[in-house]
Amino acid sequence: MTESFSYPNAKWIAGVDEVGRGPLVGAVVTAAVILDPKQPIIGLADSKKLSEKRRNALYDEITAKALAWSLGRAEAAEIDQLNILQATLLAMQRAVAALSLRPDLVLIDGNRCPALPMPAQAIIKGDSRVAEISAASILAKVTRDREMAELDRQFPDYGFRQHKGYPTALHLEKLASLGPTAHHRRSFSPVKRLLAQ
Repeated sequence: MTESFSYPNAKWIAGVDEVGRGPLVGAVVTAAVILDPKQPIIGLADSKKLSEKRRNALYDEITAKALAWSLGRAEAAEIDQLNILQATLLAMQRAVAALSLRPDLVLIDGNRCPALPMPAQAIIKGDSRVAEISAASILAKVTRDREMAELDRQFPDYGFRQHKGYPTALHLEKLASLGPTAHHRRSFSPVKRLLAQ
């Protein structure tokens, strides 16, 4: 259940969250969302706690009702170049910059804020506490899961649809037998070890 946070001086509040810090493959995907207080969305929660069907339904509702929403990303090559934390912060900056409305305040899931041209506040467990961040977590997760399903079509032997790129036993086994794809993150240790052999 999301809490109601009051920021009297902020008219437009954007929530920001990321998905894909842990996987060995693909981009880290972020979303920024400014909700419309006149069109409340029921059932917003941390995307990881929702079923895939519920997430997809909420994705459609958020994109239809939000005052503004956008996606940001950092690709595997950028993650390898910068490191995952810096790449995530860059992807968050890109999501905020792409909003069609400039927010007065940005609320970010976690404990770190990227450098932004407006006030920002990090909120621990924000994806289960703040409606705007919950909405962002749903957009980011649905987007990245769809990208993993597409990758699964391109590379059917790796099981991307199942493990979503996370280092599960299945993924590590496939990685060892098939080698990394062009989409794998070269700097992440299981991939790095393989490439060094």
